[in-house]
Amino acid sequence: MPGIVGLITKMPREHAEPELLRMLAPLRHESFYATGTWIDEPSGVYVGWSVRRNSFSDGMPLQNERGDIVLVFSGEDYPEPGLAHRLRERGHTFHPEGASYLVHLSEEDPCFPAGLNGRFHGLLTDRARRTATLFNDRYGMHRLYYHRTSDAVYFAAEAKAILEVRPELRSADLRGLGEFVSCGCVMDNRTVFKDIHVVPSASAWVFRNGALERQATYFHAREWEDQPRLDPQSSYRDILRAFSRNLPRYFAGHQPIAMSVTGGLDTRMILAWHKSAPGSLPCYTFGGMFRDCRDVTVAREVMAMCRQPHEVIRVGDEFLSRFSHYAERSVYLTDACVDVSRSPDLYVQERAREIAPVRIAGTFGSQVLRPIRSRPRAGRRWAVAFKPTPPTPGLFQRDVADAAELAGETYAELLHGHPVSFSVFHQAPWYQYGVLQLEESQLTVRSPYLDNDLVRAAFRAPESVLAGHDVSLRLIAEGDPALLRIRTDRGLAGPSGHLIAAAVQGFQEFTFKAEYACDYGMTQSIARVDHLLSRLHLERLFLGRHKFHHFRVWYRDTLSGYVQDMLLDSRTLSRSYLERKGVEAIVRGHLEGNRNYTTEIHTVLTLELMHRLFLDRR
Repeated sequence: MPGIVGLITKMPREHAEPELLRMLAPLRHESFYATGTWIDEPSGVYVGWSVRRNSFSDGMPLQNERGDIVLVFSGEDYPEPGLAHRLRERGHTFHPEGASYLVHLSEEDPCFPAGLNGRFHGLLTDRARRTATLFNDRYGMHRLYYHRTSDAVYFAAEAKAILEVRPELRSADLRGLGEFVSCGCVMDNRTVFKDIHVVPSASAWVFRNGALERQATYFHAREWEDQPRLDPQSSYRDILRAFSRNLPRYFAGHQPIAMSVTGGLDTRMILAWHKSAPGSLPCYTFGGMFRDCRDVTVAREVMAMCRQPHEVIRVGDEFLSRFSHYAERSVYLTDACVDVSRSPDLYVQERAREIAPVRIAGTFGSQVLRPIRSRPRAGRRWAVAFKPTPPTPGLFQRDVADAAELAGETYAELLHGHPVSFSVFHQAPWYQYGVLQLEESQLTVRSPYLDNDLVRAAFRAPESVLAGHDVSLRLIAEGDPALLRIRTDRGLAGPSGHLIAAAVQGFQEFTFKAEYACDYGMTQSIARVDHLLSRLHLERLFLGRHKFHHFRVWYRDTLSGYVQDMLLDSRTLSRSYLERKGVEAIVRGHLEGNRNYTTEIHTVLTLELMHRLFLDRR
């Protein structure tokens, strides 16, 4: 993912500059990337950047009129309308497009970067004072890694850049490894790499004369958590104002924009309030190889009503024929923050970029507006995207199993706070970050659901507003009532009539759960029955109705050779954290078809690629 790299140090330039250049080299991922460096030796600042050409943050570094304030910025900001005009009134000159106004904003706003609205990180240098401030967004979604030594602080958008100049760090962190095995992500600003950490969210670290002076934080979650709660009606109006008022910011800019449309509520809310001229907003949906999934069929209907062009980007034989490439590339681009099951996301983003370099998405909508689920008998619970799962017995050595158990304790502590805090300050930057990083390696992803005003409004909502779909359905109804007449992929909305609606919802929920049971969620007892009836291909009745990737059958059939070559290789079986017999058992059982070890294969494949790409290069 594009971002900044560098070091702040007192070491001589002849030592620091070569390290900067070596750190920058691994971030040149694509031909449409541009890179550059900027050095201020008296301040001890050595910074570089990679950027998608013509994107918001292209054109670094930014300088004020006197040249004594220099900003290197990565990401995007979605400012209040009229901000550029106010800065010009104060005598500043800058390019009308992109990020060039930010360096002047840093002079005018004593709280900078607290007033920024978006996902970003950057380095602001005051050459006169010989200070530099390393900062990131309040969610930590535009990640920065760091490593401290006695003579430098290294920072980078990707951990591999630090590994390039500090090869002694090419070893796994046991606790991070256990969390990845258990939760699918690493928590609490740790990483899978020993002694490489994540800069905490809302950081503003101040350096003076090449040394770290203060690790400041410009925002704390409690500032939003401690707001007084509103009544349900006032809360809804608060959310409506924030969403409708700020949505146009995400469609601004000079680059072509397209929108990824699903069959759910979150993209529907955007379409209900953003009124594009007919034929002016290209849209696409990701589809699979067996049939048109519900996302595709519902999106077609929605786009026909909106009168916008729509196409389907399919994951099928072409992807499978190059699975080894996409699996390896996904692990490499994200520093092993995603497992290989997310490799289809890289494939579809490559094709989405051919349509437009900016993608509007409904990401984070449910996490912000629907973080609580309500069930009649079980009561309310959080709508989490990840949770700890004990590793399969006999697959990992005891120390990894113990670390995975500790991950469960860490996770449990997080559930005592505010549900929106869990969603935006833990789940998003730890678990969902990797997918976003993978997507943004190819294009700019914009979502209005992490807008500061909207998230702040969600914190003011009572529990009754954050549970269920009422707020989302009301937003669609007030933005474009016609769009509410089309049922979602899970059977929500649509024509009135309680019995019909309940029947449709029940059927879609059944097919959703049935597909899960035929894929990732197939129990071992059902897998044995499925194997006995394999000639009937009963899973084909359900696969592809809601999902566009199907790894259980892919690993068993099309990708079986790759799974064997990777997991039964002597290098894999010799890893100190694996039990050889356990690995052989999951491969044999899954490929024979009488066991389901899809998630275990995901994990072991990812860890092996992590070793080969990052750790074995010591």
